[in-house]
Amino acid sequence: MTPEKILIVDDEENERAGLAELVSSWGYRTEVASDGLDGLDKVSSWNPAIVITDLKMPRMDGLELLRRLAELPAPVIGILMTAQGSGEVGFQAGHAGAYDYIEKPINFTRLKAILRNATTHRSDQIEKEILKEQLKNKGVFGHMVGSSKKMREIFHLVEMVAPSSASVLITGESGTGKEMVSRTIHDLSPRKGKPFVAINCAAIPETLIESEIFGHEKGAFTGAMERRAGCFELAEGGTLLLDEIGEMPAGTQAKLLRVLEDRKVRRLGSKAENSVDVRVIAATNKVPEDAVAKGELRQDLFYRLNVFNLHLPPLRDHKEDLEELCKYLMSELNARHGRNVSLVSEAVMTAFRNYSWPGNVRELRNTLERAIIVCEGSIVEQRHLPPGFGQVTPRASVQEPNAVRVGVGTTVEEAERLLILKTLEATSNNKTRAAEILGINLKTLHNKLKEYGQAVAADATNGG
Repeated sequence: MTPEKILIVDDEENERAGLAELVSSWGYRTEVASDGLDGLDKVSSWNPAIVITDLKMPRMDGLELLRRLAELPAPVIGILMTAQGSGEVGFQAGHAGAYDYIEKPINFTRLKAILRNATTHRSDQIEKEILKEQLKNKGVFGHMVGSSKKMREIFHLVEMVAPSSASVLITGESGTGKEMVSRTIHDLSPRKGKPFVAINCAAIPETLIESEIFGHEKGAFTGAMERRAGCFELAEGGTLLLDEIGEMPAGTQAKLLRVLEDRKVRRLGSKAENSVDVRVIAATNKVPEDAVAKGELRQDLFYRLNVFNLHLPPLRDHKEDLEELCKYLMSELNARHGRNVSLVSEAVMTAFRNYSWPGNVRELRNTLERAIIVCEGSIVEQRHLPPGFGQVTPRASVQEPNAVRVGVGTTVEEAERLLILKTLEATSNNKTRAAEILGINLKTLHNKLKEYGQAVAADATNGG
């Protein structure tokens, strides 16, 4: 890899020459300039990655040079040297766009560490610019895909919120790609390179969820054979996604709120608190205001999480992205399964466009994965789609055999029961598939079936 270029700007000839020699010995390429104006000329002609500049210089001082660097289209990292070390100088340097500052006489160990971190920081900046170019040219933004107006709006919002530390609440139907959006936010944030930890609150038994999130000490409960760090500690310095936050038990929600407010975690069975630096992203397939009204989501936790809201559209509302999504997903699936299926036939694309995709992008991915596995050649044909593809939809009209007929006066609860049982019948009691079609998670479906009790088997058989 080509060594990074570093420009040393100082009006004292011996100092700039000595520093340039030292920095060169660390494996960097160096150049020197005598003041700010000379430094600007060298930046234009030599294109350095990092500029180390003195504060006090004739013609143009270090702060003005930093301000000029911050206006350049290409990222140039600025580091200020000063003999007047103080918090005020540090504030002025940051305000002028400096990455960091260092006092004279220079601590060379600290300078070496600053340069190493600055190099990494610049690489991250360049990578973000590449991601932005992907957005403009290819309809790919991080882990998200699409060129439609709706998706471009999501990309723009993600680009705005990613650099901050604000909590984000992502809403949308199951399968719309909430985890992919979360990963893109993480990858575009200063926390990139630190852990990204995702936990599905609906998939963990209520008795274990606190241990998973907060950790536990040995002997904290039956079966706790050793100390275990929770998700907050595992995500230290990075990002934690709490998926299906509306399924989290009320007691755990209260503890989570305290962690978000205090930035401290206490493992189960411990009296000590550990400070944590974690950005929290929450996701739910419910309408959060409705979940608050029903008591499923604490109002104070909702306000704490909902600093920035992102609502993902269902796939049926941006079908113009289907072709790009297919290409992207097939490339990923081909790599996973060692296949080389490159195209989707026009007949299949027509079927895709006519389908409502109740399971959204997740259902599209599952459909393509099956097709790629059974495909003998390089083109996905209709015979490679799941049997009965497109025939079952929760939005069936009253003329279709899978329609649910609800009379005037039927309660909402009863209509919901009929819809769930009819969907189970249409999927031959495949609960996972039924949950996808209904747009709910599997745990919610099981809870609903428990409510219906012994009548479930008979009703599902008889059509509700």
